[in-house]
Amino acid sequence: MTNPLLAARPLNALPTFADIKPEQAGPAVDQVIVDNRAQLDALLKDLRDPTWSSLIEPLEDIGERISRAWGPVSHLFSVTSTPEWRAAFNEGLPKVTEYSLELSQSEALYQAYKALSESAGFAKLNPIQQKVVRDALRDFRLSGIGLPPEQKERFKQISMRLSELQTKFEENVMDAIQAWSQHVTDASRLEGMSPAALEQAAAKAKAKNLEGWLLTLDYPSYDAVISYANDRDLRRELYTAYATRASDQGPQAGQFDNSPLMDEILELRHEEAQLLGYKNFAELSLATKMADSPDAVETFLLDLAKRSKARAATEVEELRAFARTLGGPDQLEPWDLAYYAEKLKEQALDLNDEVLRPYFPLPAVLDGLFGLIHRLYGAKVVAEPGVSVWHPQVTAYALQDAQGKTFGRFYLDPYAREQKRGGAWMDECVSRRRSSEGLQLPVAYLICNFRPPLGDQPGLLTHDELVTLYHEFGHGLHLLMTQVEESALAGIHGVEWDAVELPSQFMENWCYEPALLKAYARHWQTGEPLPDAQIDKLRESRVFQTGLATVRQVEFALFDLRLHRDFVPGQGARVLETISKVRDEVSVLRPPAFNRMPWSFSHIFAGGYAAGYYSYKWAEVLSADAFAAFEEAGLTPEKLGETGRRFLDGILSRGGSREAADLFREFRGREPSIEPLLRHNGLVAEPA
Repeated sequence: MTNPLLAARPLNALPTFADIKPEQAGPAVDQVIVDNRAQLDALLKDLRDPTWSSLIEPLEDIGERISRAWGPVSHLFSVTSTPEWRAAFNEGLPKVTEYSLELSQSEALYQAYKALSESAGFAKLNPIQQKVVRDALRDFRLSGIGLPPEQKERFKQISMRLSELQTKFEENVMDAIQAWSQHVTDASRLEGMSPAALEQAAAKAKAKNLEGWLLTLDYPSYDAVISYANDRDLRRELYTAYATRASDQGPQAGQFDNSPLMDEILELRHEEAQLLGYKNFAELSLATKMADSPDAVETFLLDLAKRSKARAATEVEELRAFARTLGGPDQLEPWDLAYYAEKLKEQALDLNDEVLRPYFPLPAVLDGLFGLIHRLYGAKVVAEPGVSVWHPQVTAYALQDAQGKTFGRFYLDPYAREQKRGGAWMDECVSRRRSSEGLQLPVAYLICNFRPPLGDQPGLLTHDELVTLYHEFGHGLHLLMTQVEESALAGIHGVEWDAVELPSQFMENWCYEPALLKAYARHWQTGEPLPDAQIDKLRESRVFQTGLATVRQVEFALFDLRLHRDFVPGQGARVLETISKVRDEVSVLRPPAFNRMPWSFSHIFAGGYAAGYYSYKWAEVLSADAFAAFEEAGLTPEKLGETGRRFLDGILSRGGSREAADLFREFRGREPSIEPLLRHNGLVAEPA
């Protein structure tokens, strides 16, 4: 039987996920790496006077082969993390990492790129092709190509080890979530939780042959308790388990402890940066970002804290005073905050997430989202039945132009389940590129962890989950709507990391627009539209406790920056010391001593945000300013299309073909302004 990870696929044919088995991953990766090495050796051996067609195009074909073999394995590990898929991923990852390092440290390949950049033919390449070559030369330097042999070997060892450590970090977090549960048989302990949340907990218990209810640490289950359960002790139990995941504290103390991994990750990142001539990993991280320096990032974050901290402190006092009116404790603990914040929001704004949830059934939400994309960009989304998927909950879609021609596709995997990584993300399945076979269309994965349907009830979203869906779809549009045909700069490729969140955060703004909400927010049973008063309250909620939300994000970003910038070899990670000092400076709330948030901070220890978590706040500046362009032009259907076309042509479709700062300046006609973000967050007054 042909291995589906190795089988030749016609242009734009999708992977046959139903046929891919864990035991096929290892042989496929081994075979592709052997073949690619042989083809690369032959290519470089006979190469004279490299050109785009003799060097870059064959290399893209080689890269496509490894992507087709390894990409599905990496994806399935995230969404179907059975022991078999985990073993397959962990077996293949070192091989793929080593192969990638071989390419990035290949002197022959580097010299070929350098020769192309210095050739007479380089000036005849188009600007996008020239940027592909320049970016590749930069990446060679950042991969240690200029190091002496001994240091180059050490750089390789560091990269291999970091890959292993970061994967283990994420596995520990997943294992900690899966291993903990709270079995409840006394219904009175669950008072305050919504009927739907209780049904989900009962279904989980039934699946384990238990009576009553089973509470777990996946976020929908955790939020159902921490935000709504009246039982303070129950909230404390879940908070304690959640806040100590994969750490040396809490009910699983030491069982999945990420402490030694964090120490080693930071030590190796620092060493890697110094090998490349940077003072610290923060400087290395910023080499491919918009920000000029770690100190410039710190200045930006501290300015945000200064603008929001007083507001945050006022919000905390308001919450404490409100809790006392309900007979709550004099001293609010972390397991009280979400609970009383939800009650305050309900009283002050007459807004309750669980009351709103029936108005956001996922099928209707998707209709509204797809309708918005049509109004903004003239694109339409069409379901593709019969496509091979990895789980029955997954749906495949095509993105088409006005003439019905497909220019991109995506998979949507919306619901939480066991053996699926938590959180929400967009990832690339296939990149857009033009090859000798023709134009390869981009394909995206859109992954969320919403509460699944129950019986005849569809999946019902909170408004926060609606925002999450729009956010990830914005990333997907960035990948799918690109017009760049060189894969190295198509879609999200080549985009500075602190600009890559612009399209996603831009989409969040539409979740508060009345005309759009009225079009699809209808009660799943009665068909009743979301009342105007509720829509008005939703818009007001956008500035509810934004001071607290802002300082919380600044806390995370500043912690990440200083952790990497101020690392001192031989002193360990100093994680608790660093975050404690950051909290002293910018926070208005302090968690208990047992809190181990960093131990599950996968964004910086296992993801791509190391010394870059500030990107979320910087991208919020860009996204708020971009949305302000729509507000200034007017949000009528006609103006939406006009401004949408400018945004599409100026930013979404351009990928990494030009510097993000240049694209933004051209779209707005000026430098980015922080004022729209402050206005949207209620941190400055609206203009009269």
